Amino acid sequence: MSMNSTVVSEKKQNNKRQGLHNTFIYVKQHWQLYVIFLLPALLLTLIFKYAPMGGILIAFQDYNPFRGFLASEWVGLRHFKRFLTSPDFMTYLSNTLKLSVYSLLWGFPIPILLAFLLNRIESTGIKKKVQLVLYLPNFVSVIVLCGIIRIFLSVTGPVNLLLGTDINFMTMPEAFRTIYIASGIWQGAGWASIMYTASLSNASKELKEAAIIDGANIFQQIKAVEWPAIKDMVVIQFILQAGNIMSIGFEKAYALQTDLNLPASEIIATYVYRKGLLDGDYGFSTAVGLFNTVINVILLVAVNKIVAKMNDGKGI
Repeated sequence: MSMNSTVVSEKKQNNKRQGLHNTFIYVKQHWQLYVIFLLPALLLTLIFKYAPMGGILIAFQDYNPFRGFLASEWVGLRHFKRFLTSPDFMTYLSNTLKLSVYSLLWGFPIPILLAFLLNRIESTGIKKKVQLVLYLPNFVSVIVLCGIIRIFLSVTGPVNLLLGTDINFMTMPEAFRTIYIASGIWQGAGWASIMYTASLSNASKELKEAAIIDGANIFQQIKAVEWPAIKDMVVIQFILQAGNIMSIGFEKAYALQTDLNLPASEIIATYVYRKGLLDGDYGFSTAVGLFNTVINVILLVAVNKIVAKMNDGKGI
């Protein structure tokens, strides 16, 4: 018995080696085809992803666009010290973390719940119509969405007419985060549920039917059959989103800003825009952006390790 298993394993290894060898020979014989298809993608990646990384040097210079990289004065970590010792540093960091963490806590479970609910719809026609309604907001431009929000929440907007009040919600710092997070959930939850809906299609129908026959209720069916099918996808998405906690979309935060809600709406991304493009302080704004990126990388690695320990070693 042991000899048979040894022979089988050796045959599998030999077949694997032979397959790799054949693949290598095929690629070698048809290398022109691979060059034609891969070269444009590689060039685009190098030009637009890797080449701009040289701009990180600006964070350590008193950059002057007329002098360029080589002639600009080298200042080392001065821009980083200036940002970290700024009296507004904690405000910008706090606003960024609050927006992103609250968005993660409130927005992350919604697509999963939508996927479970969509999976419960038996009629294919009704399911497609519901999916269309849920996915449609994702195709609305962020700027258009912000314009709609401003109209709806204005003093003469539908919300105030419905409530019989004359409150300008867009000038209230305490209302900014609720507006930002709620509108983000409305726009992106349906589209984000696609991955979970696709994962649920792998759930065993036989197990589900067996659970129903055994008298399992909806929650027991989800726990025993459907949740295992999407668990790995949930873990991966959580790690990626938690690792991007500092990367809040600049466009939406800036488009919803007013002079009166700045105490809550001014985040690191909008601060970089103001300092870099409006004030022309390129070195300082690059240093702030680099600080933001480094924190994101640290968070991504840390969250991945924590989740891996809690999930039997399974991370990204």
